[in-house]
Amino acid sequence: MKLRLTFSLLAFVSIFLSDVTGQMLIPPIFSSGMVLQRDTIVRIWGIDSPDEKISVKGSWGEQAECTSEKNGLWNVEIHTHKAGGPYEIVVEGSEKRILKDVMIGEVWFCSGQSNMEMPVKGFVNQPVINSNETILKSENNNLRLFKVEKESRLSPSSEITGNWETASSVTTGNFSATAYYFGKTVQEMLGVPVGLIVSAWGASDIKSWMSKNALKQFKDVEIPDTKPESQIQKAPCLLYNGMVTPYKDFAVKGVIWYQGEANRFNPGKYKLLFPAMITDWRETWKNAELPFYFVQIAPFNYRKVNSAFLREAQMETMLKMRHAGMAVTLDVGESECIHPSAKEEVGFRLALWALADSYGIKGIEKSGPVFKRLIKEDNNKLKLYFRFASGGLTSFGKGLKGFFVAGNDSIYYPAEAKINKDKTLSVWSEKVKNPVSVRYSFDNFTGGTLYNTAGLPASSFRTDDY
Repeated sequence: MKLRLTFSLLAFVSIFLSDVTGQMLIPPIFSSGMVLQRDTIVRIWGIDSPDEKISVKGSWGEQAECTSEKNGLWNVEIHTHKAGGPYEIVVEGSEKRILKDVMIGEVWFCSGQSNMEMPVKGFVNQPVINSNETILKSENNNLRLFKVEKESRLSPSSEITGNWETASSVTTGNFSATAYYFGKTVQEMLGVPVGLIVSAWGASDIKSWMSKNALKQFKDVEIPDTKPESQIQKAPCLLYNGMVTPYKDFAVKGVIWYQGEANRFNPGKYKLLFPAMITDWRETWKNAELPFYFVQIAPFNYRKVNSAFLREAQMETMLKMRHAGMAVTLDVGESECIHPSAKEEVGFRLALWALADSYGIKGIEKSGPVFKRLIKEDNNKLKLYFRFASGGLTSFGKGLKGFFVAGNDSIYYPAEAKINKDKTLSVWSEKVKNPVSVRYSFDNFTGGTLYNTAGLPASSFRTDDY
């Protein structure tokens, strides 16, 4: 009997109703070539005949047993130790399955819309910088990816689709570029296997990635009871049900996220939805401290909207949430392509957050400069102070652009800016005699010119909203 490589209760029930007995089925995420999270308790599950004794043995020296329930479902919890491999996992019930080439290391869930989905080889007519060289040199048995198939559901699903692939010149071109460069950096720096679970859908709305329970607090959000005929990836809850909940019991270290473009028309609402979603996912994985690192959307020539407000909403989420970090992309935007080609910088900047915040690597900056406070100087200048600028500020000799100042009338004029020896920034305009506020690159399409000396760019910001 040929079975589709999926895992769902409905599928199993239909199998049993077809009088197929003694058939052990295991979700494809538990397969040869998989990566398990190290130094924790991982859950492994499947289905077999009712009341069947199940044994799961890992060749690293741990095992667990259970008995399948009346509906055939079973699950066990088994300890993982330090990173290493390859190992074998032997699952015995009505049948015996041997999962080979199993690695233990760090596992990250990678999600969002098309900028997370964009593969290393690029989209049609939309390249990723250095993709050919990346693919050529990508052979790495310790870097593996599980790509989740697109699935929308009206209610939470347990169906798992996809398969594990190891980085190589044959496979890497189809890997998520953002996830690949993130995983590559983490793997190289930690020297352990890294597994990436990529669950992304282009043009998806943040509400589609949130649970029904999380959206209850937003009274204007209607939860659909039927699937829409178009733009299904924008419907509330549907992607959460189909592409998040099936993986909630799979142990992960944390999440990387690249989404926001689809919500650019309502940044005020995003400011509320985004932290609610992060909390929602932490509850989903039963880990209140689950690391959540995300990409600030890059500048792009959007029509009829200033995306700086959405970038601001993302910045505020980073500042208010514990173990949340943001990779700024103000310097890599492209005016006519919503998918920036500089994905290596994006993945690397995400990895800095993980390496510093989750893995405790000292001596590195994880963020670009973040505006902290300002004071008025006697010469009609404003002095700005920044976090994440321990080595000071720089424009790498290109000059500081994109600054505006305003007085009490809130009329903004182009301004000059100068980096001071005390690691601060002075901003002024001859047209503003009593300046009170500053804006930096607070435009739809702009470019970043302000960095810390670690080479990480500052986000666009406005001081009048703080």
